[in-house]
Amino acid sequence: MLNPNIFKKVNLLSLGVYIPNLRLDSSELVNNWQHSPQITNSLGVKQKSVANFDEDPLTMAVMASHRALKDSQIDPKSIGAVFVGSESHPYAVKPTSSMLGWWLGLGHDYLAFDTEFACKAATSALIAAASMVESGFIENALVVGSDKAQSKPGDVLEFAAASAAVAVIIGKRKGVAKLKAVNSYTSDTGDFWRRDNAEFPEHGGRFTGEPGYFLHIESAIQRFLEKYMRKISDFDKIVLHMPNAKFPKKLARKMHITEEQIKDSLTVSYIGNPYSASALLGLANSLSKSEIGEKLLLASYGSGSGSDVLSWEIDKNNYLKDFFEWQWQQGKKISYFDYLNNYNFIK
Repeated sequence: MLNPNIFKKVNLLSLGVYIPNLRLDSSELVNNWQHSPQITNSLGVKQKSVANFDEDPLTMAVMASHRALKDSQIDPKSIGAVFVGSESHPYAVKPTSSMLGWWLGLGHDYLAFDTEFACKAATSALIAAASMVESGFIENALVVGSDKAQSKPGDVLEFAAASAAVAVIIGKRKGVAKLKAVNSYTSDTGDFWRRDNAEFPEHGGRFTGEPGYFLHIESAIQRFLEKYMRKISDFDKIVLHMPNAKFPKKLARKMHITEEQIKDSLTVSYIGNPYSASALLGLANSLSKSEIGEKLLLASYGSGSGSDVLSWEIDKNNYLKDFFEWQWQQGKKISYFDYLNNYNFIK
């Protein structure tokens, strides 16, 4: 059992976001697979970001991390830990984190490892890194969620499986937001998986909804509120993991989360679901529209299954204002033929 613990020394110093500039419109999938147009309305995903043929989770992590480092204004050599969360690491056996550290010029005196827990791999790594900063073991840490999400052609996952990376730098000095408290909820629920050597993931259909996504996030949030004696209404902004636009909106209604609380987090309609980067993209966009003193609650979800909850208090208003929207507005549309033949596979 996790002990209720208020963080006192951990701050979010900077965020770096990288979204590939290629976009696949949902209408391409509807037309090519003769899906009902209603599926686009149901899922609420208009388009998704697509990594180019020469991009992978490492290259995207490098881009996002460079942006975070530049904005943080810290000495890169002060980073004591580099963690990369992904379910599409470029190598089955060779860490993405050590390659990332080398490309960033961090030297050699840092702890590095990769994490996997479907779409919550990065938030779990963030909790681990925050604990190291809080304890005084390290001064600063870099945590990245980066995925080139895969989907079997014709599968419903194809509408949302996207590509992006978000890099988060945390440390002790004052920054963008204070980390206040965390909670996690975990079970063995087989809703989504990919066997070793399998090209595409599979999913358990009905298990992805109620026993997967909804049960775990709701339980994680409810137990967080009980442990720390908080209410949903205490938070100005709430970020829920976004496998599509339908699920977080449905969960918000069930948990009495208002449209005002959740609206700034819903990046999925224009970007899709870049797995480990999904909840962090919602965090980035919410921070870009936040004011000093506001409180933010983030709840990730990873199939297999679990949810991490992290609460923040904003120290810098309108951080990264308009930067996120600028990235998704610059997207170049591609055809489904090009997507299938050039971009949909890990190269």
